[in-house]
Amino acid sequence: MGVVRTGLRWKPGAGRRTGLPWNPGTGIRTGLRWKLSAAIALVGALVAVALSLVVHNAARVSMLDNARDLADERIMIAQRNYELSQRPNFPNVKLDDPDLPAELRRKVAAGRRATYVSDRAGGPPDIWAAVPLKDGHVMSLHTGFTDRSTDILKDLDQALVIGSIAVVLGGSALGVLIGGHLSRRLRKAAAAANQVARGEPDVRVRDAIGGVVRDETDDLASAVDAMADALQQRLEAERRVTADIAHELRTPVTGLLTAAELLPPGRPTELVLDRAKAMRTLVEDVLEVARLDGASERAELQDIMLGEFVRRRVAVRDPRVTVRVVHESEVTTDPRRLERVLFNLLANAARHGRPPVEVTVEGRVVRVRDHGPGFPRDLLAEDPSRFRTGSADRAGRGHGLGLTIAAGQARVLGARLTFRNVRPPGAREHVPAEGAVAVLWLPEHAPTDTGSRPVLPPGL
Repeated sequence: MGVVRTGLRWKPGAGRRTGLPWNPGTGIRTGLRWKLSAAIALVGALVAVALSLVVHNAARVSMLDNARDLADERIMIAQRNYELSQRPNFPNVKLDDPDLPAELRRKVAAGRRATYVSDRAGGPPDIWAAVPLKDGHVMSLHTGFTDRSTDILKDLDQALVIGSIAVVLGGSALGVLIGGHLSRRLRKAAAAANQVARGEPDVRVRDAIGGVVRDETDDLASAVDAMADALQQRLEAERRVTADIAHELRTPVTGLLTAAELLPPGRPTELVLDRAKAMRTLVEDVLEVARLDGASERAELQDIMLGEFVRRRVAVRDPRVTVRVVHESEVTTDPRRLERVLFNLLANAARHGRPPVEVTVEGRVVRVRDHGPGFPRDLLAEDPSRFRTGSADRAGRGHGLGLTIAAGQARVLGARLTFRNVRPPGAREHVPAEGAVAVLWLPEHAPTDTGSRPVLPPGL
């Protein structure tokens, strides 16, 4: 049973079978751990800078307040000495200093003792203290910010810088650890979800990610598991309905075919028989697809010589097909299922390709090639789709089950069935194909319940 090679439906995920991350646009792909690390480092840097500025300013203000208090005490002592001796005899004390800051001069003119701090560009600040005397003079004390205070501020700034760097580095390391743990859980969840998407219903995302601490990842995994279970139940229900309908149709279709054979010879009888046989074939194919979808089929294994087997079966099916055995090989497989795959590929090539049709056996690989227009792009991007023909009005030949059954039987055999088009060397995609090739890769070992799938060579 063949399928017409156009008009296949696009499925989600089609065209993404290389195992590479799919990105619909151009952009930079970064890991979650690095994003989280960068975010923690940035926040840590901002907090460290803000705290460093606050601590630096608070320490500077405190030191300046202490320096002003000391200057105020000294000016009071200098005032008492002057009143006793009538002359300035305290270090750094002057009378009517012309360099006295204007703001401090105004406060002293109001009859108050005051201190003042003036900043110098590129240097430590100046500390001023002034007091009005009873004889009308103004006594002032001018000192600078002590070297010890400057050294303390420098040491404090150095400690703040080292602490800020340590916070940023520690935050980055913490972000890498936390992000790495979360990223590993998400990668495990993605891998398990991909296994479910490939048709492994026993895989559970929640069990795959593991872990004791529950977080949002577990909620996501549970939601994916629930969705997979619901989808699996729906698919199983649809498969059962399809199988039940096809099974119930077998009896009336068989009766219809028997009744048609009893009709008198003639063109109407031939038409009825032809349609009745087509209906019976369709019912049998639908039943076979339902059984394959149920994953309950098991291969009945035998040892056969692959080249001799293919040559005999092809000769019975269509003597016009050329068979070439490049290298004979003994394989362990199910002959009935292998014959089914081979016949479906030949029927598909005969119906939708052009002669000559060629079959090549090389070791454990069987190739079926025709010289028609080739497979459609959709078929090359995804698996064959049932009930999809090349006619938009559903008037095309075939029911779209041939390659679907061939792919399903190949899975039971543990084999791989691939499709490609033959083009001239170096030709681009828009150049018409010179034929279609279906390649059956039989496994090296006998198929098992766990699957013994052959690894394809690069580029295939």
